[in-house]
Amino acid sequence: MNSGLLIRKANKEDQDSLWEIICPIIRTGGTYVFDPNSCKKKMMNYWLNDDKLTYAAEIEGAILGTFYLNANQPDLGNHICNAGFMVSEKASGKGIGKAMGKFALLEAKRLGFEAMQFNFVIKTNEKAVVLWKSLGFEVIGEIPEAYRHPQLGPVPALIMYQKL
Repeated sequence: MNSGLLIRKANKEDQDSLWEIICPIIRTGGTYVFDPNSCKKKMMNYWLNDDKLTYAAEIEGAILGTFYLNANQPDLGNHICNAGFMVSEKASGKGIGKAMGKFALLEAKRLGFEAMQFNFVIKTNEKAVVLWKSLGFEVIGEIPEAYRHPQLGPVPALIMYQKL
């Protein structure tokens, strides 16, 4: 794990820092389904919703990444978790995403989840696909033309899975 990296539960006071990470990612498009014009309130309501456990990854008090864990389905499907990850553009390529991924897998197992599933990994988001495969995820499905990529047009989304 990165030296000095602290991963902790996020809270409402982190909203400005989380928005600094989330805003440029959704504005650019290509990796998340959110409308590029989504406002801070909408995104914070989603990212910090009570149905999720949201985390912040920081070094020396600066939040550089964030992720959430939640049950992928309710009731009889709640033993498999889902997650979403974002890393600050300032910290891209520095191992923050990989450290958060490793932490999330351990945390999900600690919380009693039996597997983790990503329902919608944009196939053209090669950095994410390579990262998740390096952490043991398998592609178990592909949804054709699932995502309207801002530059490439309709592209597939992958379903990725790992037993914990």
